[in-house]
Amino acid sequence: MHMDYGLKLELTQKLIMTPELRQAIAILQLSSFDLCELVEQELQENPVLEIEDPPSEDLSDTSTEQTAEDSSQDSYEWMEYFQDDTPKGSIQDAASGPHENVGIYTKTLHEHLELQLNLMALNQRERELGSYLIGCIDDNGYLICKLEEVGARLKRPYDEVERMLYVLQTFDPVGVASRDLKECLMLQLDYRQVADNLVNQIIMSFLDEVAAGRCKVIADKLHTTPAEVQAAIDIIKTLDPKPGRAFAAAGDPGYIVPDITVEEVNGTFVILVNDTSVPRLTISSYYKKVIRDTDLEAKKFIEGRLNAAAWLIKSIEQRRRTLYRVMEQLIHFQYDFFKQGPKYLRPLTMKKVADAIEMHESTVSRAIANKYVTTPHGLFALRTFFSASIHSSSGPDVAASQAKDELKALVASENPQKPLSDQLLSDLLSKKGMILSRRTVTKYREELGIASSSKRKRY
Repeated sequence: MHMDYGLKLELTQKLIMTPELRQAIAILQLSSFDLCELVEQELQENPVLEIEDPPSEDLSDTSTEQTAEDSSQDSYEWMEYFQDDTPKGSIQDAASGPHENVGIYTKTLHEHLELQLNLMALNQRERELGSYLIGCIDDNGYLICKLEEVGARLKRPYDEVERMLYVLQTFDPVGVASRDLKECLMLQLDYRQVADNLVNQIIMSFLDEVAAGRCKVIADKLHTTPAEVQAAIDIIKTLDPKPGRAFAAAGDPGYIVPDITVEEVNGTFVILVNDTSVPRLTISSYYKKVIRDTDLEAKKFIEGRLNAAAWLIKSIEQRRRTLYRVMEQLIHFQYDFFKQGPKYLRPLTMKKVADAIEMHESTVSRAIANKYVTTPHGLFALRTFFSASIHSSSGPDVAASQAKDELKALVASENPQKPLSDQLLSDLLSKKGMILSRRTVTKYREELGIASSSKRKRY
């Protein structure tokens, strides 16, 4: 067998994901709140970045000439990074309008419990133990450590730790500091003074059957009727299995800052990109001067920081322009929605919007991720405007959201003793002109959080 060895040249094309491109993609996906955090972090890490001061109107001729001279001497063409090809007046600064993104501080569960602990008539030893136990409560309101472990760590007797736990279980919200779901529900029943033996039995022994909707199984085991079991389950469903979820988690802002505002002004929809919470960045003129009068190693470092800063500013501006262009097309394709309300939402794909703005579909997907828009009809996620098409037998295709609304209405008006099966729901929707298979009805029903007909049945 003969083998030849040799060298040859080959020309190939490869798409390389540079760190700068990864950063641009990441910035495009960020919400206004997350972008603000990123900018604050970059300001701390990159010394050449600084917050842009508002333009001063009182500039002398000397300062103007000096600025022009510095610009001409600068060997780096920074202005190419900041060229704005957006039509003048198309994007408005949200600060110039009447809108204001005001965040409301939300108290965390642990702060709420600490406040109640401080109002109790306790000695220092008890207060320290109570504070430690509060630190062992998760965001849902449950104690996530064993009392024996707390006693061993703090060198306290078990009885003392248990007594303090019972004190915390009297705090608001009712059911907090529970060790499991059963204890949480029983605490809420005691608070409401509900003395129902059947309810207690179901909580202590049949919660799995309740979750599966097996009323008949529970009734047979407890020698009662399904109707009585269902009435008891109705009481249980009024209890909160996660009493701490009404409070914000640590670090959770507790509110949504819309990334875009759409207003109707004199019959025309105006787009406001709400990025006023993000500091306006610029490159320090000091480092532009230093780079010309320093050694080679320092020059390379500063040059790298300058390039990183310029790319960050360019990426943020590109995000702003992309958001505007996507929103502009959403208004075009969903004009009836913005004019008349959610009922007129039409089917729309990301590809259609991407083709209109001459971008890739994945770019549109990233642009609308985690973004919200304030419209004349309320606050909506940008993904709301993209909906699958449902074939209609009586006219133009309708959006999946409209089919879901009809599905909810049918379930709400059904006879609870004879709930509609998915096949019947499919037939009824077909009569309304919406052609959906049984599988699609099942999928939409589950997305809406509607139980199956067997679980919806009332005895």
